[in-house]
Amino acid sequence: MKDDRVFVDTNIFIYASLEERQQGDKRGKAIILFRSLSDKKVFISTHVLHEFYSVMLRHGVDEKLIQEKLDVITGETKLSVIKLKTVKLCWDMRLKYKYAYWDCLMLASALENECGILYSEDMQNKQIIEHSLQVINPFM
Repeated sequence: MKDDRVFVDTNIFIYASLEERQQGDKRGKAIILFRSLSDKKVFISTHVLHEFYSVMLRHGVDEKLIQEKLDVITGETKLSVIKLKTVKLCWDMRLKYKYAYWDCLMLASALENECGILYSEDMQNKQIIEHSLQVINPFM
């Protein structure tokens, strides 16, 4: 795993994208995190794109704006496609770590892309996964 390769969970993109009144100080922290990653290779998966679209729709955001935001996100990140290999690794992560299925899918994608850090608020902060991937909650 490389220190210059990080994976970012959907929730951080959501917080950075929604108005501050909806997110409180999480929006500011998400934006600060993204600024700090300017010298890193930031990975996301196709799952992140799907979840972002769905959550933004639930928040009443116009679809054209959602698509524009996704164009920016995909322009500034490296996209990992979910394959059968990814899903099977997700199953292994689920059995071993007992996280939610979708969180395990992110773990699997981060591991496949040799990321050293996964930024997420949904898992145990500072936990080391498979001796190589550290979960960091940027809101703590």
